[in-house]
Amino acid sequence: MVLLGLMQFSVLSLCFLVLTTFPYQVSSRGIFGRKPNGAYPSLDDGICATSVIVHGYKCQELQVTTQDGYILSLQRIPEGRGKGSNGGTRKQPVLLQHGVLVDGMTWLMNSPEQDLPLILADNGYDVWIANTRGTRHSRRHVSLDPSNPAFWKWSWDELVTYDLPAVFDYVYSQTGQKINYVGHSLGTLIALASFSEGKLVNQLKSAALLSPIAYLSHMNTALGVIAAKSFIGEITTILGLAEFNPKSLPVDGFLKSLCANPGVDCFDLLTELTGKNCCLNSSTVDRFLMNEPQSTSTKNMVHLAQIVRHGVLAKFNYVRPDYNIMHYGEIFPPIYNLSNIPHDLPLFISYGGQDALSDVRDVENLLDKLKFHDVDKRSIQFVKDYAHADYIMGFNAKDIVYNSVLSFFNGQINT
Repeated sequence: MVLLGLMQFSVLSLCFLVLTTFPYQVSSRGIFGRKPNGAYPSLDDGICATSVIVHGYKCQELQVTTQDGYILSLQRIPEGRGKGSNGGTRKQPVLLQHGVLVDGMTWLMNSPEQDLPLILADNGYDVWIANTRGTRHSRRHVSLDPSNPAFWKWSWDELVTYDLPAVFDYVYSQTGQKINYVGHSLGTLIALASFSEGKLVNQLKSAALLSPIAYLSHMNTALGVIAAKSFIGEITTILGLAEFNPKSLPVDGFLKSLCANPGVDCFDLLTELTGKNCCLNSSTVDRFLMNEPQSTSTKNMVHLAQIVRHGVLAKFNYVRPDYNIMHYGEIFPPIYNLSNIPHDLPLFISYGGQDALSDVRDVENLLDKLKFHDVDKRSIQFVKDYAHADYIMGFNAKDIVYNSVLSFFNGQINT
């Protein structure tokens, strides 16, 4: 069972490697994605009930509908444990965005004293947790069902264009304040792409980027390279997949075929794929494997692989020139120019020396794109012993990283 869980987790990590208009609609009813038997999960199955309220915190289950019709789950932790009411004080909002093939639960794998959302709430912040389309609690659409391949016709471009703006608009409308943002892995990629296009910046106060993913040219694992080469456009037709579900038999078979390649070590998949994580408790990893991985679209996986193979951060490449012209008006997909990110936007970037996904050389490439950023608006943290998973599950992440994130946000309060 543990081996099966690790096999499925490996697919989760692979994605890190290759890591009509509807009006916005909002409700606090907390309706979630379908269970295997076709029923919608109840509020008792939600992130609030299972991972927040049980620890003595207030938590609200919300939903937001994007302009292209996806109904996203959103959790709000308005105050810390035992803090009582706000007393009329407006708290600064913080939005946390997870990576690919996981959902908002990934921020809540340790004890309350070690989980970033609850640490922020206990320190006076109004905390919001996003869940991207296709994940367990965000499998609804105004007209499409997840069983319809059309439901899965998107990549992280659509997260940039639709998901993040919908969530930002809602949080901003509810709080009336600019938003502090925390992203991990893919959550950093979609943020950087959004900021480069001028999206969200008028509603954004600051951003903390953990294990940033923007360039993926220096992956140092054999399995990662093979996976990136395998996620070509043909995989959709070969496997007949629109939904990329790591727990499905086709994906499991795909993974096993990768593990059969010479030089690939699948006996220690966590290290093989994310780097040598220094600071994970086995109980935390067990809980992670009970809750993750989540589904994404195969198109999203292909798009992530394109970053690896092409070495540039660009919109989805349809390969055929006529298709690219139809979508973009040009033969090649447009580039996300990260040097266009406003130079006065406060940024905190933390990366690890053992991270096989957010490789040090690729992060240095990202930092080079930000070399004209205002010096007093850019905070960089390098953690020599950290790898990718340490940032969200490390037992010492509070002391090593989260306290620095908290100090960074506290420094923005009066700006």
